[in-house]
Amino acid sequence: MITRDEISGTYDTIRPFIRRTPVIELELGELPLVTLKLEQLQCAGSFKARGAFANLLLRDVPSAGVVAASGGNHGVAVAYAAHRLGVPARIFVPTVSAPAKMERIRQLGAELVVTGDRYADALAAAQDWVASSGAMSVHAFDQRETLLGQGTLALELAGQAEKLDTVLVPVGGGGLVGGIAAWFGGTTRVIGVEPDGAPTLTRARAAGRPADAPAEGIAADALAPRRVGELVFPITQAHVEDVVLVDDAAIVTAQRTLWQTARIAAEPAASVGIAALLAGAYKPAPGERVAVVISGANMAPAQLEVDGGG
Repeated sequence: MITRDEISGTYDTIRPFIRRTPVIELELGELPLVTLKLEQLQCAGSFKARGAFANLLLRDVPSAGVVAASGGNHGVAVAYAAHRLGVPARIFVPTVSAPAKMERIRQLGAELVVTGDRYADALAAAQDWVASSGAMSVHAFDQRETLLGQGTLALELAGQAEKLDTVLVPVGGGGLVGGIAAWFGGTTRVIGVEPDGAPTLTRARAAGRPADAPAEGIAADALAPRRVGELVFPITQAHVEDVVLVDDAAIVTAQRTLWQTARIAAEPAASVGIAALLAGAYKPAPGERVAVVISGANMAPAQLEVDGGG
């Protein structure tokens, strides 16, 4: 469904509007040297800008503009892309969304609607608005253009860190892991990492299809959409080797470790890959070359005010 050629073509289209985010190598205690893809430095503060621009540039946008449902990061990205391209945008978010993300959406000129307790509630409201307004829906993960956009991260990473064995990728609805897995296509091991309070892909793999999962925990504003995407799931079945779970305590430790060790500001959802390494949920083999996607940093600075890091 998603090919390397299509991802490359998408990259050519969105490249003028996004950043080629850097990679660094980091030592984390006794762990092997790890390569980090610093996507928190992306436009609008997360990888989501890639999928947002792919949608707005590859599809015909109606005069009514665009609408998106989001836990936060996707909404910020769509608001940013719409602002850059002069397109009206309405963003629906649940009450669980981080205040910093809501404020950023407002600052970018989009109309913000806060509704319901979880992403699924915001999505239902956004779909109602699409039906009544004629606006174009930009789905956070289960949209072909979104997957193509997120796959451009893997295209960059492959050129920045050659001969990788494994990439650890945060999973919510699966747009990022689906795009990355589509690019690597089995040539590099892709491991999904989920909070144990929102095991969307884990539940889907157990059921053999997308299935409802809890939507709880510290990363619920970014990694808790209730179920993995229908378009995403077949890609992950074909090209994601495994999915591991991490708890809230491990996520907080990873977030603080990134800040204290390298002054990397990462929101909880962006820290799950490091959490998997630190907590032993994923154990690299000797000599294994591992990359971790640091996916976003849309949060209040106070979250980093911890012992040794404030």
